Amino acid sequence: MPALAAGAHALMARALGPDGNILGSSAPLLVRVSGTPAAGMRIGLLRGAGSQAVQMKTFVANADGRTETPLLEGDEMAPGTWQITFHAGEYFRGRGHPDAGRFLELVPIVFVIDEPGARYHVPLLVSPWSYSTYRGS
Repeated sequence: MPALAAGAHALMARALGPDGNILGSSAPLLVRVSGTPAAGMRIGLLRGAGSQAVQMKTFVANADGRTETPLLEGDEMAPGTWQITFHAGEYFRGRGHPDAGRFLELVPIVFVIDEPGARYHVPLLVSPWSYSTYRGS
């Protein structure tokens, strides 16, 4: 991914390696059951939440579990409610996991951008049964 210009701001996510260290920016996904990046997982970015949500972009995680570009950057970083939807059930079904879709199908992370000039990192650690996330730095 190209470096952002000085002063540029972006919504990104980061993947965590098996040792918990940051692998790099714009990498959202780590599979809990294997400790590997969730290559090929589909990710939706929506503005708003619930019935008012509007699909803005769709991404597919690369081999490193990263998106090739920031989810949002520059002027796209508008204040308001946003949602990142991770298609976990589809991902685990595609890998033949026996519990795929039995509990988690979609993992929606609804969050607020209240500082458009700040950086937002949204890591996701996911399995067919659980997930965790937080606002990273």
